[in-house]
Amino acid sequence: MSNLTTFSYFILGAYLNVGKLQYFYFTITALLYFVIVFVNTSLIVIICVNRSLHEPMYMFLCSLFVNELYGSTGLFPFLLIQILSDVHTVSAPLCFLQIFCVHTYGSIEFLNLAVMSYDRYLAICFPLHYKTQMTSNNTAVLISVVWVCCLVNFLIQLSLNLRLTPCGNVLNSLYCQNYPVVKLACSDTNLNNIYGIFGIVLIIGVPLFPVLFSYTRILKVCFSGSKEARQKSVSTCTPQLVSLLNFSFGSCFEMLQSRFDTTNLPIALRLFMSLYFLMMQPILNPIMYGIQMSKIRNVYKHVICSKISCRCSKA
Repeated sequence: MSNLTTFSYFILGAYLNVGKLQYFYFTITALLYFVIVFVNTSLIVIICVNRSLHEPMYMFLCSLFVNELYGSTGLFPFLLIQILSDVHTVSAPLCFLQIFCVHTYGSIEFLNLAVMSYDRYLAICFPLHYKTQMTSNNTAVLISVVWVCCLVNFLIQLSLNLRLTPCGNVLNSLYCQNYPVVKLACSDTNLNNIYGIFGIVLIIGVPLFPVLFSYTRILKVCFSGSKEARQKSVSTCTPQLVSLLNFSFGSCFEMLQSRFDTTNLPIALRLFMSLYFLMMQPILNPIMYGIQMSKIRNVYKHVICSKISCRCSKA
């Protein structure tokens, strides 16, 4: 068995004794999780069922929504149990599983958004070559690379963490996070830190250049093209830019909260910073894309109207 699992459980020290308010927090969190599951699942079904949405852009969106479900499921059920618990402990295997889910979710989210920016760059800057470049096979390959690369990358990171020797088992957080667990180690963490930097460069640094390049070229086309081309470009790129910025801010909040001493900050702000990118992104993306993307919006309206007319005819 690995060194770090010499502790059979971890203690989560960020939970407060809120008394009867725990049922209020449980209800709010459960409703939020229900909304996330409902809206993301609805859009996944709509994209998969309707052939008119079997285009690269919507396939990448489907991958994004699947990842929102994956990340939310890695957090919310665990969070709901902890809210109702009097003793905030988590077994070591479950803690490492949550670390794997949460961190791979973040990596997949960013890489997926980077691939979507490249897709929009091809569609707007090279519309005549778009269908030959972004075929169904190429789309499937890109989605597969995003998921496999992120899963394998963090699997290696997690295996390096498991070899560390711990000095304690108290995590000052609401859920299991990678960096706080590594900070518990008494043994040398240089290899972990080196691979961690390599992972950040691979997952964030490398895709960042295509993202910046793609949106720079897209903005250039927007300002130099016709009014109709500008409106079409803005309508398709705005949700992705908002999603990318929102996720970047959320990731910065999480890193600041986990890597620096934030005890001087108000408790509510600390909790908000640690949960923002895991809570806001999964609910913002489907709502924003559902409202902004006219094709998805029209299909959704058609499904709703057909159900209503079907009920009326039966009545």
